[in-house]
Amino acid sequence: MGKSTSLVRDAAESRMYEWVDERLGLDEIIEFASKKDVPQHRHSFWYYWGGITLFLFLVQLVSGILLLVYYRPGAEAYDSVRQITYDIEFGWLVRSAHSWSANLMVLAAFVHMFSVFFMKAYRKPREFGWWSGLALLGMTMVFGFSGYLLPMDELAFFATKVGLEIPASIPGVGAVIVTLVQGGDNVTSVTIQRFFALHVVILPLLFIGTLAFHLWLVQRHGNAVPPGEESKPESERRTIPFFPNFFAKDLAMWLMTLNVLAILASLYPWQLGVQADPAAPAPEGIHPEWYFMSQFQVLKVFGRWFPGVTGEIVGILLFTVGGLMWALIPLYDKDNRLAMRARNATWFGFAALIGLIVLTIWGYAEV
Repeated sequence: MGKSTSLVRDAAESRMYEWVDERLGLDEIIEFASKKDVPQHRHSFWYYWGGITLFLFLVQLVSGILLLVYYRPGAEAYDSVRQITYDIEFGWLVRSAHSWSANLMVLAAFVHMFSVFFMKAYRKPREFGWWSGLALLGMTMVFGFSGYLLPMDELAFFATKVGLEIPASIPGVGAVIVTLVQGGDNVTSVTIQRFFALHVVILPLLFIGTLAFHLWLVQRHGNAVPPGEESKPESERRTIPFFPNFFAKDLAMWLMTLNVLAILASLYPWQLGVQADPAAPAPEGIHPEWYFMSQFQVLKVFGRWFPGVTGEIVGILLFTVGGLMWALIPLYDKDNRLAMRARNATWFGFAALIGLIVLTIWGYAEV
């Protein structure tokens, strides 16, 4: 009896699969995925960070949609977040997961960017993959900045004001940009509405479109191998099928990331401070989020070294030029035949990484 029931169930599943396959071409997708290979070498671990960043973005989407059910932008922003945190069942957990996954997503995106840089994965024909990835990182940081104000507690309010000092330092247009973003001369409920529109409508549309383009480029050109592996003969290079081998490992990394996120969100829930009072003085130690701390510290340091607005202008020029050099590195370090340029690019990458870490730690040490 059990065997006949199993056969009937298998037959029904087979007919269902055939029905879906006839309409969607599942066999073709599986065959295509099984033919795609992923290089296997001692640096393969770094391939997973793009997928981890993607997974955390999906967590952001799901948790953000759940928060949208109760969040009210504008004058009632703080009360709605207080309701989510303390009154709605499991609201604190969803909000905590959203906040922690935002920070983890920025961290994963930075790790992915530096791993791509040191593996020279920006070289021909992957230049547009590098540039679209940088665009995604920039939008991720703006996601974090625009979402940070939405609770409108004391920390969010004053940290946003401090963060806006960075674009305000841009000569000529800085003040105009900040006024346009704020909707006036100060951070108010109008600013919350503008940040909310940016956070839940404009940025997701831009991000998803750019992400689709980025993933298509990764699919088109495949995974790059480090220069040391690239120089090996074809017979010595190892690969594994993307499906199911690499895909299964990618899912395992997603599961580990979910475990880390669950531990952080449940054991270290994201706190809600007192409601912001624009008339009150800023509390001690207010600073922008950690991923803006290096830029903030540059402005502080040059502001001490040079009088007036000169320090701010020099600071803005410094990380603007550095950012342009970082973005245009594919046009400088093109292939292994230019050994001097390859070494210079590597040292530039180390300098950027060490500078980013040192400035961030320095900034927190001075808070």
